[in-house]
Formats: sequence, C-alpha cells, structure tokens
Amino acid sequence: MKYTTLPNTSLKISTICLGTMTFGNQNTEAEAHSQLDYAIERGINFIDTAEMYPIGGNAQIFGSTERHIGSWIKKSGKRDAIVLATKIAGPNRGMEYIRNPLDFSKKSITEAVELSLKNLQTDTIDLYQMHWPERVMNMFGKRGVQQIDEKWTDSVCDVLTTFEGLIKEGKIKHIGVSNENPFGVMRFLQESERHNLPRIVSIQNPYSLLNRLFEVGLSEMCIRENVGLMAYSPLGFGFLTGKYLSGFPEKSRLKTFPNFIRYSNENCFKATRLYKDLAESNGMKLSQMALAFVNQQSLVMSTIIGATSLEQLKENINAFDTILSPEVLMEIEKIQEMIPNPAP
Repeated sequence: MKYTTLPNTSLKISTICLGTMTFGNQNTEAEAHSQLDYAIERGINFIDTAEMYPIGGNAQIFGSTERHIGSWIKKSGKRDAIVLATKIAGPNRGMEYIRNPLDFSKKSITEAVELSLKNLQTDTIDLYQMHWPERVMNMFGKRGVQQIDEKWTDSVCDVLTTFEGLIKEGKIKHIGVSNENPFGVMRFLQESERHNLPRIVSIQNPYSLLNRLFEVGLSEMCIRENVGLMAYSPLGFGFLTGKYLSGFPEKSRLKTFPNFIRYSNENCFKATRLYKDLAESNGMKLSQMALAFVNQQSLVMSTIIGATSLEQLKENINAFDTILSPEVLMEIEKIQEMIPNPAP
C-alpha cells in the first residue's frame, strides 16, 4: 500500500480510501465489518462515510452506515489505526428526514457532528466534509452553471467560524468540501485567509474515465492551493466494469437505484465499449485499467473504492498494482478526445 499526507496536516493516509455507502442497505453489519477488516489487512487506513448513507436511504435506515462503522470501531479497538472521514448533508436533496432545515447553520453543523460522533462511537472526526454546497449549482447530472442561485446567501465565513469552534473543542480535526466547483473552493480559501479561519484540505469529487471534468478549472486551483482530491466513482457506479453493456443485472447498483442516471446515457455506453476493447487488447480487465488510470493521475490524492462483496473489494484493491504504459495512456486520451466526459 502507498501512502501520502493529507494536505496541510500531519495525517498519513492510504492512496486507496474505503468508501462505505453500501453499508446498512446493500451490505449487512457483518459484511461491513468484514470489508473493514480486510481493508485494514491490506493496508488501507482511510475510511470515508457520510451521515446520509447508506445510498438509497430513507428515514428507517438513515445513519446505519456510520453505526456499522461505529460498532466495528468498538469491537476491533482500531480507531487509532484509521483516518476517519464523514460528511454533513446539505440542502436541496429531499432528505428532510435527516434534519429540517438542511443547511450549514451553526445549529445544523453542531447537531450533525454530534450525531456522527455518537454513531461512529468516536471522540473526534479526522476529516469533516460538506457533502454538497448550500447553493444550487452543477452537480449530479449537470455539466455547468447557466443560472445563478439568487436565493443563496453567502455564509462561508460563518460556516468556517463554526468549524473553528468544533476544531477547538476537539470534535473534528480538519475540513473539506465535496461536489464543489472552482467558485466554492475559491470562497472557502478566501475566507480562511482573510479571517485566519480553518482551511479546507480536501475536495471529494467524481473522477473517472467517464468523467474528467475535475481537470477543467478545479485541477489547477487545487494543485496550486494544495487541496487534495479524493476521487469518487472511479468506476462510474460500476459502469466501468463493463457489466452494464448488455443490460442491468439484478441486484446491480444501477438496477437497484435506477434514478442514478448520470452514467447511463448513449455516450457512456460508446466510451465504455472503447475502453473495454482497449483494456482487453492489453491483457487487462476494464475495471483494472479504469482504477489504474485514476490512481496514476498526479492530481489525485486518494481514490475512493467501494464494493458490495469481498471479492469485488479484493479485485479493486489489486488493480492499484497495475501501471499503465505510455502507449495505453495515449490511447485513453484518444478516446477522451472522441467522447469527452460523457458522464456529467
């Protein structure tokens, strides 16, 4: 396993991060514990979750992902062996069962942190992230901003001040953003510098062969400002395994959650077929090449992988041993030029 340092911190993190959004819905508590045990065994020490998980959640199973991780921490006694990241849910997502209102007010942030600490059975959260912005902007199926959210009131300074208080209390250590664009990153960096407030150290955004939009605008900003990319959906919701090219298998993620349509347009199918042919002509599985590609990008701090079975998890972790040749990388760029970023 390779490791790096979470930017502007002393925390050593694995370049593979275990994503956990299936725990509590697609995976039982016992299966979650098995995945955590195996990940630690393989050298992964970076665990990412969120208060809204599991995916496909509702009021009945809300928070069960964090609770499964918490019961593992209590049982294993390995809290000090992991760097633990979680997220607060923002507004505009129809999840009022989490709290109402869903915002980043001091009250909401404080309540969210307290509940996550309780669920995770820990005294501190190493990386606390905003799952998506308070303002309405381009995320989950949209490529750009064409209409400004006039209802949004810029509260970045207040949000950072709240986080400062929680850091002083020892309840969180560092903060990050997720599903953000350059404007949001800029505002958090501006306010932290102007008022000597906590600085964001990470951004969690999609990045894969089907979605390289991070390279447009965000990459230079984050590299120059030392904000580390946690790349999520490196397999495009399983699309880059190739399993959806002939239909949606029962119990697969896109069959289970048909509303997640960002990877299922015609161009995603076309690009995936080309990437699959390229991988197989070079003696690789498509998923192996897709994960190796993300891992090989210098702008990626850590790649988040998740699985519904131990076999999938093992295969995904093994893919990170693959080094793509310059020739394969060149062919990947040709496909990207033909069908750029088909997944918005």
